[in-house]
Amino acid sequence: MSKYQFKPAWWLPNSHLQTLWPAICRSEIKNLLLRRERLELPDGDFLDLDWCAQNQSGPIVLILHGFEGSIHSHYSKGMLQAIQQQGWRGVFMHFRGCSDEPNRLPRGYHSGETNDVDYVVKILRKREPDTNIAAIGYSLGGNVLLKWLGETGGENPLKAAVSVSVPFDLHKASERIDKGFSRFYQWYLVRGARERLIHKFEKGEAPFDVASLSHVTEIRELDKKYTVPMHGFSSVDEYYTASSSRQYLHSINVPTLLLQSKDDPFMTEAVIPEPNELSPSVILEVTETGGHVGFVSGSFWHPEYWLEKRIPEFFKEHLS
Repeated sequence: MSKYQFKPAWWLPNSHLQTLWPAICRSEIKNLLLRRERLELPDGDFLDLDWCAQNQSGPIVLILHGFEGSIHSHYSKGMLQAIQQQGWRGVFMHFRGCSDEPNRLPRGYHSGETNDVDYVVKILRKREPDTNIAAIGYSLGGNVLLKWLGETGGENPLKAAVSVSVPFDLHKASERIDKGFSRFYQWYLVRGARERLIHKFEKGEAPFDVASLSHVTEIRELDKKYTVPMHGFSSVDEYYTASSSRQYLHSINVPTLLLQSKDDPFMTEAVIPEPNELSPSVILEVTETGGHVGFVSGSFWHPEYWLEKRIPEFFKEHLS
């Protein structure tokens, strides 16, 4: 039993406040020294990694961000700081095109693309074969992480993993985010992705109709017009079915903690897996509230970000 049980801040009592407050109001962490590394990929593209530069040795914790996330996402530097305080090395992996510079190839990233994280971890292992490595995945990044863990099974090199606010079933998640106030999150995320893609292709020929993105407001429509054709899927339904991580949970061999909130406005409780879907290596912790990658506790004057306590606590058992 964890000594860190989530108790939501009384002044953030519902899912939307828990989701929006840290994204809008969290103070920026300015004393974190970061070092950027560019990794060249076998297909001619690149990935950017941001390393927390304070610690020069120790276990490595890789962070995977959510849809349209980056090092500027509200959870990024806070978790890197929490990792650094444990004496570990944190490294934040930007998915293709998410590090403030367009990637070279027409393709980008998506919810089921696991080749890049596999490549990054292999590079880290090659550099330091005796160093323990763990990973954290938020939302889309959590889906990618869990799918990769399941695909690789007993061959996976990680010592531990944590996922946060994962849309385990992409069909159900896409339906939920298109309803009620959750449409605001969808509009915000799609607007960012749309603008990023239009900017990416404005200086050269695109292998699809970029102009058709101009009025897209739904994730499913964005996937239909860009994700599906650019990544070799026949339809949105095939993409969601193939990429959902829920079907891979029974094959995970790495000690893995799943952190989910029942009131996540990006999905319904129906996406949360049942105990019989989990392998013996997987622990599922579900809170009543917490929103989407929120989990804010503490007082108004001293808010606390629960994930930055619970996740290191879990890793301590496996990274020593």
